[in-house]
Amino acid sequence: MSDTTVFKPKRKPGPIRLATIGGWAVSVLFFLPTAWIISAAFKPKGDILVSPPVFFFKPTLTNFIEAISFEQTPAYFIHSIVYSFGSVFIAILVSFLAAYSFSRYKPAGTDFLMFLLLSTRFVPAAAFVIPYFQLFNLLKFKDTYVGLIAFYAMFSIPFSVWILKGFLDGVSQRFDETGLVYGASRWHIMFKVILPQVKPGLVASFVFNILFVWNEFLFNFQLGGAKTFGIPVGLFTGSTKGGSIDWAFVASIGTLYVLPLVIVIYAFQKYLLVGLTFGTVRGEV
Repeated sequence: MSDTTVFKPKRKPGPIRLATIGGWAVSVLFFLPTAWIISAAFKPKGDILVSPPVFFFKPTLTNFIEAISFEQTPAYFIHSIVYSFGSVFIAILVSFLAAYSFSRYKPAGTDFLMFLLLSTRFVPAAAFVIPYFQLFNLLKFKDTYVGLIAFYAMFSIPFSVWILKGFLDGVSQRFDETGLVYGASRWHIMFKVILPQVKPGLVASFVFNILFVWNEFLFNFQLGGAKTFGIPVGLFTGSTKGGSIDWAFVASIGTLYVLPLVIVIYAFQKYLLVGLTFGTVRGEV
């Protein structure tokens, strides 16, 4: 017989098991409202608010058909897509250029400038409503795509610069120096050599910002209008179109609104994790 001793893995220590159970419990608790919205969207209207809840039912698409048939629904989705993707694209481009400058050239006062950028996110959003409302009226930007895209891009830039600078600091400047020695232009080095190496940071910035803009209600309600109201405002105004809350409308539009976010988060979760480390685990995805 062999004298080799077989070591059986020990059970997880009590604190680890407790933390695992707690993590699952919190996750389920936070997912329950989303699960309720999705299930309610497929229920007949009479079963949505009954008590006790109906767990077994014949799914129906009637709520979706009625919600999409509401005259403003397509416009809400189009508006959200236009100003969300337009503002985030501009924000990522500007942020990459700014972060590259901070990382490579280190202008005087870089640390203070970084703090100044981030400080704009420390102030409660509601504090900016009146100044921006007056500014938008003065510039005739209220209820325009240009105004909302510029506003959301401006709000998205500070956080993006912070993330991207961390990734760019992790890319050796030897890449820049080698490119310059071989005659490459600075633009070629930036977009063909450096940019691909910070792809996780770009994706993380994109996802964080698209989640913020897609979900934002306050400024869209105050600075937008009938021509630019997005889905969050549409949920607020459309849910009471009959004088009382239409929970079937809320559930169906909410499902169409939430599912893209769930898919994006699930598809890019590894980039979000790397993005939260600000480049300290650069590129290991």
